[in-house]
Amino acid sequence: MNIVEAIFSVDLRFGGTSRAALDLAAVMAGRGHRVTLLTANDTDVPESWRVGAAGCPASVQEPRIAPIIGAGRPSETTMALLRDADVVHVHAMWELYNARVASLCRKIGTPYIVTPHGMLDDWCMAQSAWKKRLHMRLIGRRMLESAALVHCTAAAELAQSKKWFPRGQGCVVPNLMDLAPYRALPGPEEARARWPRLSKHGVRLLFLSRVNAKKGVEHLIDATAVLVREGLDVLAMVAGPADPGYGEVLLARAKAAGIADRVEFLGHVGGTLKTSLLEACDMMVIPSSQENFGFVFFEALAAGLPVVTTNLVDTCQELASSGGAVIVSQDGESVARGIHEVLSWRTERESRMKAAREWVFQELDPSAVSARFEEMYASAASMRGRSLEGP
Repeated sequence: MNIVEAIFSVDLRFGGTSRAALDLAAVMAGRGHRVTLLTANDTDVPESWRVGAAGCPASVQEPRIAPIIGAGRPSETTMALLRDADVVHVHAMWELYNARVASLCRKIGTPYIVTPHGMLDDWCMAQSAWKKRLHMRLIGRRMLESAALVHCTAAAELAQSKKWFPRGQGCVVPNLMDLAPYRALPGPEEARARWPRLSKHGVRLLFLSRVNAKKGVEHLIDATAVLVREGLDVLAMVAGPADPGYGEVLLARAKAAGIADRVEFLGHVGGTLKTSLLEACDMMVIPSSQENFGFVFFEALAAGLPVVTTNLVDTCQELASSGGAVIVSQDGESVARGIHEVLSWRTERESRMKAAREWVFQELDPSAVSARFEEMYASAASMRGRSLEGP
């Protein structure tokens, strides 16, 4: 198939949407499909894609799609790319760039798929609600209902999102994950050498994600305070880039609770150091307000690390079914109880996490998930020539 992956910006500093698009493009190209990544910002596009290396997706930087003053018209090269595609896959909701790509596809009769990446979840829609409702009324609903498919990564995400495209067609396929780094684990030594405190505390909690208000880090700090008051020797490691000012807010909260010495902010952690850090901790705790998929949860399970997260996460049922996760309400007391539950596993922890690790490799097997994406693309491509115009 000839597949175009369209995303406004490929910048890995701003979350998992870019990563999902990059991984999907790479895997589909590796399976023999002709894949082109269309973007206005190619910051983190691999150089081999830019130069058209054999076996890699091609990359086209086209900043002139969005219908804004001075943007100009898309190039003939871009229009030919969209016209020749069997299917165009549009990633994310709110950028005018993405809506314009969908509009061009409707105009020239190319089927397209939209992946909202959790942006239609209830929590997300409640943020800047009037702007998003206006966008949906003017642009978004037509974009979704005219799509061949609206792709969600979990059943709970589709259930929340469907109200915004009632006449559209939704489907569920989990995100592709590169599980190779978790097949042979590096061990905890690298992380312990980098952060010696990991060897000096009895309970090591890990937060690993973007450090922003959505992720609920304040509830981890509150839970840590509860556990310290109960006499547990706890260390909370907060890994990930922080939004401007938010790290200071969290530090002030920890100081006010008297546990500033029990919370350490690590900044960005990647590569083998990240995997080693997963092995060096006792559990991952991310009390998030919303996640449509959450790569890091499944990475933790693949590394043998239990997970504590909230019932606001779209994949909470899937995580619980793995046997390696505890699902709680989003408040400090509930998070503390979830941590206690994991600690209570003791003798069964090893068998639980072995089973959870096997669950990840079975349920998110890249070959099986890739085949499901191929089926999704083929289904959308079969709609070429049919009217995709929504109401």
